[in-house]
Amino acid sequence: MTQVVLALAAFLLLHSLPAMPTIRGRLTAALGLRLYLLVYSTTSVALLIWVLHAAWSTEYVEIWGPDSSRALANLVLSPLGLFLVTAGLISPNPASVSFMTGPVPGAITAITRHPVLWGFLLWSVGHVAANGDTRSLLVFGGLGLFSAVGIGVTEKRARRRLGNNWSPLENSTSIFPLIALFSGRAKRRLDGHLVVALAMTLIVTLWLLAGGHAALFGVDPMLALDI
Repeated sequence: MTQVVLALAAFLLLHSLPAMPTIRGRLTAALGLRLYLLVYSTTSVALLIWVLHAAWSTEYVEIWGPDSSRALANLVLSPLGLFLVTAGLISPNPASVSFMTGPVPGAITAITRHPVLWGFLLWSVGHVAANGDTRSLLVFGGLGLFSAVGIGVTEKRARRRLGNNWSPLENSTSIFPLIALFSGRAKRRLDGHLVVALAMTLIVTLWLLAGGHAALFGVDPMLALDI
């Protein structure tokens, strides 16, 4: 269990960096944006694999049993989460976690101004529901809680950092997904970042369902559907 806590702490610390403009700015200045993105992404994936393998090496203690409906919910929430994380990281977004900068916020902000954090939250909730054991509750519940708290913290930081530029952004986006679109404050639009994110999500999801998830973590999510 100690290894799980250490791995989870390292993963959460790494994912706090994009929310710290000073540290992120120094790293991108020293490494260059492309190398920074490559190193960050590779390290992130490696740490996530460490977290999951460490968790799965601990004793299994069931809280609730397998259920095909919860497994199906996970197969919906996880790709949505992956899409939000991917689109959020590669789209300009002065209000939240992002690798990119630019004068115009990406189209993903019409859905929510905190897509990365919401993506991790959806992914975490789906995995907690589908697995139903203490180690999953620790790992995925911890990641979900980190994301939920991070939304509020990031919101306050952005409001303070952007000053007079905050109001136009707030009026055209929303904290909760789709609220700005449904209320008419945001307009549906598509940009290259969304297209790339959709393509990456589709490719990764198909690979995971075709055996990638089982190869990495020893669990085939399709078997839980009981179909």
